[in-house]
Amino acid sequence: MTENELALQKMQVISWTLLAVMTLCSVVLVSPRFAWSVFAGGVVSICSFWVSNKDVLRLIDSVTSLSSLEDRKAQAQQGQKGYLLKFWIRIVLIGIVLFLLINSKAVNIFGLILGLSTVVLAIIFIALNMARHYFFRGRR
Repeated sequence: MTENELALQKMQVISWTLLAVMTLCSVVLVSPRFAWSVFAGGVVSICSFWVSNKDVLRLIDSVTSLSSLEDRKAQAQQGQKGYLLKFWIRIVLIGIVLFLLINSKAVNIFGLILGLSTVVLAIIFIALNMARHYFFRGRR
């Protein structure tokens, strides 16, 4: 397993764990509807991050596997167009899902926003943990 795959796996585990904790706390402290909203937003956020990461890694692998600089440039330009198209398709799909969830009144908007923040909160957690290791356990 490569270092990138391990980092993605760690990010996924932290994101899903954080989502589970936020959902359980929401059930206990607020309401089941709010918890459902947190869960729905978190699933959208985590899945979007996972797909985006896979697309970026696929683009990088396709460019770096070529030996010729000219071939790399051509592949990078072609891959960039494909990546941007997939990016906008993903944004539209997320927009449709969120529109349907909000329009059906199946979710609490504040819970949905909290759930959508799952990946951002996981990144903050990882960054703070790295800073803690850097400053308190010696520079590595």
